[in-house]
Amino acid sequence: MMKEVIVKDADLQQAAMEGMDAFVNVFVKAIYDTIGGELTPETMAELNADQMTLLAWDILHQEVMDGGFVQLIHNGYGPFIFKNPLAKVLRFWEMRGPSKLIYDAHTLWLKHCEEIEKECSDEEFMALFEQFPDFDDLDDQFVENEEEWVEDIAHYIDDHLEKFATIK
Repeated sequence: MMKEVIVKDADLQQAAMEGMDAFVNVFVKAIYDTIGGELTPETMAELNADQMTLLAWDILHQEVMDGGFVQLIHNGYGPFIFKNPLAKVLRFWEMRGPSKLIYDAHTLWLKHCEEIEKECSDEEFMALFEQFPDFDDLDDQFVENEEEWVEDIAHYIDDHLEKFATIK
């Protein structure tokens, strides 16, 4: 059963003044609040495709901005990002850049996931970045385009509010 996500109009107005990141985060936070703060197979069933896509984007965005695709994969998000239709939905949202980037990263994930996902020490984790330089260009591309892509996400949400939340 789908849960109703509610965003307060005042929060939306405040976030809109703060910028695109804040605007997007109002919806991300509201979705997480609605499902009890945790994304599980059970809570995923309570969300629609657009809400799930936004949470997947948020995880991708946080992980890649913090430590690149190697970190995202090591932290266990590879299957969630690459086996779900995130890239396909972003293309449907007319966001071809991040969609292509996710497909490119998917190819590398398939090739290297077993090695990157292994348990390891902090030192071994840091060495992964040197072992898998193929991800460097993808990380750079994400960082270089991040602001534009967040803006695109914000515009998509703004143009399709009803798919993400009820504004009260």
